[in-house]
Amino acid sequence: MSVPTPQADSVLVRAARRQPVPHTPVWFMRQAGRSLPEYRAIRADVPMLQSCRTPELVTEITLQPVRRHGVDAAIFFSDIVVPLQAVGLDLDIVPGTGPVVARPVRERSDLDRLPELTPEHVPDITESVRLLVAELGDTPLIGFAGAPFTLASYLVEGGPSKNHERTKALMHGDPQLWHDLCARLAQISLAFLRVQADAGASAVQLFDSWAGHLSRADYLRFVEPHSRAVLEGMGRSHPDLPRIHFGVGTGELLAQMAEAGADVVGVDYRVSLPDAVERTGGRYAVQGNLDPALLFAPWDALERRVREIVEEGRRAPGHIFNLGHGVLPATDPDVLSRVVELVHEVSRR
Repeated sequence: MSVPTPQADSVLVRAARRQPVPHTPVWFMRQAGRSLPEYRAIRADVPMLQSCRTPELVTEITLQPVRRHGVDAAIFFSDIVVPLQAVGLDLDIVPGTGPVVARPVRERSDLDRLPELTPEHVPDITESVRLLVAELGDTPLIGFAGAPFTLASYLVEGGPSKNHERTKALMHGDPQLWHDLCARLAQISLAFLRVQADAGASAVQLFDSWAGHLSRADYLRFVEPHSRAVLEGMGRSHPDLPRIHFGVGTGELLAQMAEAGADVVGVDYRVSLPDAVERTGGRYAVQGNLDPALLFAPWDALERRVREIVEEGRRAPGHIFNLGHGVLPATDPDVLSRVVELVHEVSRR
């Protein structure tokens, strides 16, 4: 009988599996990033995509918040468009803007520029994960990928969008092209997650950042089948790895996002954890959901809210403390460290 690795039996993985834990695990989305002075120093004059494809940089950046904050998991430092660049798409991450695609996907012929992703496209990702797992010791590494809908929106719009008008126009105007595009993106996302899992990641998170812009009917028709292909595909190939499914503004979609193949449902700050548990039938662990803006509040107010969330999480089958979205760039890192200490202190069983 195989013996579980320390990472596989970590407090985060146990919480994700809805097993008893000695304390509530905590990590933060975007914990490796601009809030840390050491991150800003190491990223000086290094373009984002270059930093994501350089194993030594990826390793150091991923480790920085683990060392500083004492979080219960590392999140792999990358970007959701890295696998798209890896298969040959001409894109860049423009400071202050985000991903920008040189030639947006608008017609069927554009699919020819989107081949399947294989491990041979991303040997640097394999190396980065292996380096990290060796350095992290007992701390688990969470791998991640962008969900097909969010990736498709970037490709169709050509960059970030407030209204997703071109995306929705294609979705409804040419459903077959839309589904063919998302099927290709599902393959890329699944392959990218599998590369990370094969190299030693202990859990994975699928980010669907823009899914909250959809109605439930549109989500079920145009998006859920492709997210399901990714999450269930991971479940078949790596059944022991917990799968976290997160979106922004997705309170009306939580049940559907859970049923798409998640073990853990990410909850943003707009929905309370008890409501999220109710909406998902009490069958899933939940992750969240401190409002990132409250990290700027006086400590008394922040402490009160953190304690409330920990208490709300006790009513869930499993709870991973996190923010309701990512760490904001101007956040004081010392406040994050205090939050980690507080969560561990008040949640001790």
